[in-house]
Amino acid sequence: MSTIFQRAHLLNPAENLDATGSIRIDGSGFIESVSLGSADMPHNDDDRVIDLDGKLLVPGLFDMHCHFREPGQEYKETLETGSLAAAAGGYTGVALMPNTRPVIDSPLGVAYIRHHSALLPVDLEVIGAMTVESRGETLAPFGKFRSYGVTAISDDGTAIQNTQIMRLAFEYASNFDLLIIQHCEDKTLTKGGVMNESHFSTILGLKGIPDVAEAIIVSRDLQLMRYLQQHKLHDPLNQPRYHVAHISTGAALDLVRQAKLDGLQVTCEVTPHHFTLSDEDLFLAEAKGNFIMKPPLGSAENMQALIDAIADGTIDAIATDHAPHAAHEKDCPPDQAAFGITGLETAVGLTLTELVSKNVITMQRAIEMLSVNPRKIMNLAPVHFRAGEKANMTIIDPEVEWTVTKDDMKSRSQNTPFIGRRLKGRAVGIYHKGALLENH
Repeated sequence: MSTIFQRAHLLNPAENLDATGSIRIDGSGFIESVSLGSADMPHNDDDRVIDLDGKLLVPGLFDMHCHFREPGQEYKETLETGSLAAAAGGYTGVALMPNTRPVIDSPLGVAYIRHHSALLPVDLEVIGAMTVESRGETLAPFGKFRSYGVTAISDDGTAIQNTQIMRLAFEYASNFDLLIIQHCEDKTLTKGGVMNESHFSTILGLKGIPDVAEAIIVSRDLQLMRYLQQHKLHDPLNQPRYHVAHISTGAALDLVRQAKLDGLQVTCEVTPHHFTLSDEDLFLAEAKGNFIMKPPLGSAENMQALIDAIADGTIDAIATDHAPHAAHEKDCPPDQAAFGITGLETAVGLTLTELVSKNVITMQRAIEMLSVNPRKIMNLAPVHFRAGEKANMTIIDPEVEWTVTKDDMKSRSQNTPFIGRRLKGRAVGIYHKGALLENH
């Protein structure tokens, strides 16, 4: 039996495809044929025919920045519940950060994730730690990571503070073509901080996090990259690749923008909450726990800088930084709340509502940032709509209007500031690993 998606709006920026058409998939999950045009695709009596009636059929979305908490904190999220949340949000693949308990700082941790995710509905890529236990002191075994198929490393949740260790990380990673993903935060400036340092933090009596803490680490790391490149202190055929996680300030964006003009291999991502909310939203919120995150929600000016950088192409990808926490870790005074929010199930709706509907970016650019570019940055194979390729697709209804509710969420945790928010546009299903999962 084949599955036929017909009368779909096929949109795949990886192959410059933007047309009405149909796709036939065989019983093993491989694409049999693609037909462009509005005519129905011929089918047999036992075929499953799904009329998408103009809904978008796009390459499966990929989130390059997630926390599924397993192993060690399964009360917040597990590989299974995180995968269900990803599928509900339209993602067919995610990359998991290594700051679990224990930290994924060896191939043993990679093997654990691979073994326990084999039968899950989405692909789970593993990001290895940069340093042992993410302490910033001793480099993790990059070569062994690479032999296990790991393509990126990070100490997410913290930045390497020691500049010499960071230099060695660049040199070592370039030998194995590993992407360095940096959580950019000068810890000497942010210790004890809860929210963005501003008049709002002063009024609330909360210790502030100065936004310059992000730009200081970005600047240091880019200077190291320039030094290593100029002095050829690494293999010239393997240039360091550097990615700024959850960028949040105009100052950091200016540094990345210039680095790209200078030819450095630098990319960056933004989260939906940072281009949607500001520190004023935290100030006005009655329950503040779900507005506490790192980097913190910034000023209105920094939020606008992010939107401008999305529009001009400086920002390459949208990533959720999906960070589930139990209710008691958020339903508490803000200076005791855990950092982070869930994001997989709201990302598409927020992107389409706040960026596409407001003409900040086109739908094609949105799919690039949600699917094509994250895979490219992480050196993963692109998704094509071609005969013989494995079917890996997300179905999006750009017109449906819906309200975010806790009851609809698949994640084990519901720590999001967007409960009750009205959105336009939603992922309504995925087809991956030979199975259709619909999201009603």
